[in-house]
Amino acid sequence: MTAPNPPAIDVTRLSCGYDRIPVLKDVSFTVNSEEIFFIIGGSGCGKSTLLRNLIGINRPLGGEVKFNGQRIDHHDVLNRRERLKTFGVLYQSAALWSSFTLRENVSLPLEEYTTLNKREIEEIATLKLAQVGLTGFEDYYPAEISGGMKKRAGLARALALDPQLLFLDEPSAGLDPITSRKLDELVLQIRESFGTTLVVVSHELASIFSIADRVIMLDKGEQGIIAEGPPRELAAHSRDPRVTEFLHRGDRLEHTA
Repeated sequence: MTAPNPPAIDVTRLSCGYDRIPVLKDVSFTVNSEEIFFIIGGSGCGKSTLLRNLIGINRPLGGEVKFNGQRIDHHDVLNRRERLKTFGVLYQSAALWSSFTLRENVSLPLEEYTTLNKREIEEIATLKLAQVGLTGFEDYYPAEISGGMKKRAGLARALALDPQLLFLDEPSAGLDPITSRKLDELVLQIRESFGTTLVVVSHELASIFSIADRVIMLDKGEQGIIAEGPPRELAAHSRDPRVTEFLHRGDRLEHTA
């Protein structure tokens, strides 16, 4: 009998914080292959801190993170570099270089991690921009496009190396509802087209309920996870007032409108 495939991400008793002061303690969860997995919670609960530890920007205070059964060795520079090549990251601000065109921004990871020539890199960058609906904007600079287009350009750069894992930090932040919905649809298309596993940090209820397969909810007071599961099931059945208050914020807005 063959052994089952390991989860895409396996987090075990992870503690993370700053200057040895923990923000989260003993956090454990798994993310399945091709899942759209959300990390949710109120401000200051540690969502972005957890993401920074998952993608290797910060080193955990304790515990471990495995990707497809393999742990990133922070002491082995080559091992860490090879593992990070399998990630794509969309930062909250899109983090585009203002002095580079969109094609040049998308080309950066290809220049750093591959031995492709300039023409090949430009072709792939153009293709990635097309995949996120930015055909014709390859030579535009970030200052010349809208906020939603910047997010899509950042997503194209995150997809440049055809990553197995894609991490999105508040992708809908600052976007109007229509643009946010289109970005959610793009996330679904990426999963369906490429079999990508996505981890999304967000507090946007519309996105949480429309595209998340499963969520974990963090709490600042608990310094950890207080709920885990499909968001609609948590909204319908959780007895934790912190969870119901967070997931039913939209109901309150409708009643006060």
